[in-house]
Amino acid sequence: MNEKQTLIPQRIRELREILEVNITDMANDTGIPFEIYEKYEEGDQDIPISVLYKIANRLKVDITVLLTGEEARMDSASVCRSGKGVQIERYPGYEFSSLAYNFKHRTMEPILVRLDSSKPAAPHVSHSGQEFNYVVEGQVEVTVGKNEHLLRSGDSIYFDARLPHGQRAVNGSAQFITIIQE
Repeated sequence: MNEKQTLIPQRIRELREILEVNITDMANDTGIPFEIYEKYEEGDQDIPISVLYKIANRLKVDITVLLTGEEARMDSASVCRSGKGVQIERYPGYEFSSLAYNFKHRTMEPILVRLDSSKPAAPHVSHSGQEFNYVVEGQVEVTVGKNEHLLRSGDSIYFDARLPHGQRAVNGSAQFITIIQE
């Protein structure tokens, strides 16, 4: 886990303690089993983006606070320059850059995802809402439920994010934009 990743659990714990929410209530309120939630706060387990949203909602903060330690500032438009998104390596070979992290009260989360086929695929996830993936570069195999879809540059998929889903690069590296709406 890199330094940015270890800061997120620290921020979560500090905010929870400032708000005087005990760890058991936090786990219950977010619907996360206590043993797993405790690993998230200790930095022993990667926190999926969907869980970060649950935690941010419970703490009544924008997810940007958890990712960067700062409040989002923009309310009419937010420009994210190339390579300047908030970057987090989720799993080995799977990293993302939040592209709208500085926009207040977002109703969707656009993320640039980079994948490397030489690394193991990330575990499948499910979360509330809907998700859109648009392949920018390379080939991405997207699994939604029991169905697999091979997408190439320019292809896209829109799906119910409550279904278990995952993406993996095929034959090298790939990039796709995902837009998650909770």
